[in-house]
Amino acid sequence: MSFNYDVVILGCGEAGIFAAYELAKLRPELKVLALDQGRDIYSRSCPIVAGKVKECIHCAVCDTMCGFGGAGAFSDGKFNFTTAFGGWLTDFIPAEQVMDLIEYVDSINVLHGATTEVFSTQTPEAKALEKLALAHDLHLLQARCKHLGTENNLRILTNIYEGLRDKVEFRFDTSVSEIAREGDGYRLAFAKGGEVSCRFLLAAPGRSGAEWFAGQCKNLGINLINNQVDIGVRVEVPAAVFEHITDVVYESKLVYRTKQYGDQVRTFCMNPYGHVVAENVEGINTVNGHSYSAPELRSENTNFALLVSNRFTSPFNQPYRYGKHIASLSNMLAGGVLVQRFGDLVAGIRTNEHRMSKSFVRPTLTAAVPGDLSLALPKRQLDDIIEMIYALDKIAPGTANYDTLLYGAEVKFYSSRLELSEELETALPGLFAAGDGAGVTRGLAQAGASGVRAARAICRRLES
Repeated sequence: MSFNYDVVILGCGEAGIFAAYELAKLRPELKVLALDQGRDIYSRSCPIVAGKVKECIHCAVCDTMCGFGGAGAFSDGKFNFTTAFGGWLTDFIPAEQVMDLIEYVDSINVLHGATTEVFSTQTPEAKALEKLALAHDLHLLQARCKHLGTENNLRILTNIYEGLRDKVEFRFDTSVSEIAREGDGYRLAFAKGGEVSCRFLLAAPGRSGAEWFAGQCKNLGINLINNQVDIGVRVEVPAAVFEHITDVVYESKLVYRTKQYGDQVRTFCMNPYGHVVAENVEGINTVNGHSYSAPELRSENTNFALLVSNRFTSPFNQPYRYGKHIASLSNMLAGGVLVQRFGDLVAGIRTNEHRMSKSFVRPTLTAAVPGDLSLALPKRQLDDIIEMIYALDKIAPGTANYDTLLYGAEVKFYSSRLELSEELETALPGLFAAGDGAGVTRGLAQAGASGVRAARAICRRLES
């Protein structure tokens, strides 16, 4: 049977980009098509970031989440060299091979303009921080980290796009409505009409396409495993509170197990001198953070997420929808992102405009609406977050100040996980899955590594 393409890549986020790069490098003669519902790297522009509006206007396709570069394009570009966090690739691949893939992805980034500066956790200062954290039952996860910077991350992705656009066919503004088997390959139908077929399909739908892809997998008869959903808030404090930590280990991953419930809470996406931003995930406003490399673009605050991990068991099988529901409650109350002072939350007081005006910490997300997080987030998660903030205050005094700002909801959606081979192939021959939206990873480094792994497997299959 003849196909339109040898390989179709579904999604142009980190996993899809590096899969395309590897296919073009190893097998330049292949006919490869990369699809995305968003726009190319030059056309992506969030109205909020552009200063045209103050609140999310619910664009039909979110430029912050979709398009070349995926959700990572407008992130601050933290690249972590580790298997301890950032995904579950070691469930399929030996740890040393995962690290080799991560180093390879980094080398490609460097070729396209990434920094060579790395923050190490093996310095005496980092070891002293680890010891201090352990004294208060906090666990500092070890990882080398690069901070690419929001503005530099876009430049790197632009350079990669320029190098690929003549080697791989890209189609943007293209939504896929259905994936179906077609002989020994696959057929993809487009929402606006038309279809293509391919021998190999590499699904890298990204976070914005996670729920849709899970539905497609069910229709294809592929078994799914419940993945976790992380629910929490984004914390904003004066940069001086965490300076002694972020100056040593830029991305400080601190994990704590609460005494009240035994739940795991972790810091995530630390942004020194950064900005809190809103993002749209399938019509739901959530909160995130950015941090720029250029000093003139920095703020006086540091922000980071506090996330409570929830893993559900049978019979419940909709963790993604559960996370969206929690986030939608804060949207209902605030019309978008909600913000509350920590002292008000503990005292059971709703933060209003007057109380916010008295705060010593000035919010970097000015569009956030003062309110009461206890009306949106479940009590258990809020109790966990409050306990974690008091624990962090012991190693970073000032974290539990009255005026510390909490934005909600921050929800990390992970697609239901697929049963995959060590080559990241599903139970259906020729259908591979990679990246965050396929439930395989949750970060730039492992997402890129998963795309390379799947692309190499496809090349080997074509040679056999």
